[in-house]
Amino acid sequence: MEKETKPKADFLFGKDNYKFLLIGIAVIALGFLLMSGGGSDDPKVFNEEIFNFRRIKLAPTVVFIGFGIVIYSIFKKSK
Repeated sequence: MEKETKPKADFLFGKDNYKFLLIGIAVIALGFLLMSGGGSDDPKVFNEEIFNFRRIKLAPTVVFIGFGIVIYSIFKKSK
């Protein structure tokens, strides 16, 4: 009897690419978590906390770094 050999499924990326992709997604999620909050319970009261350093400068920078990691994971050559 002949054995039927099934073709091995090839993944689009290597193991390192997927690792970097997951790290990038986690960094993006962290950036969005840093952006959250700062609102007021009463809509008639303005809260200056929404314009602090964490929400205006740090969080968008973290998100852009996460996007950079994701782009790197896509363009990285597999072994």
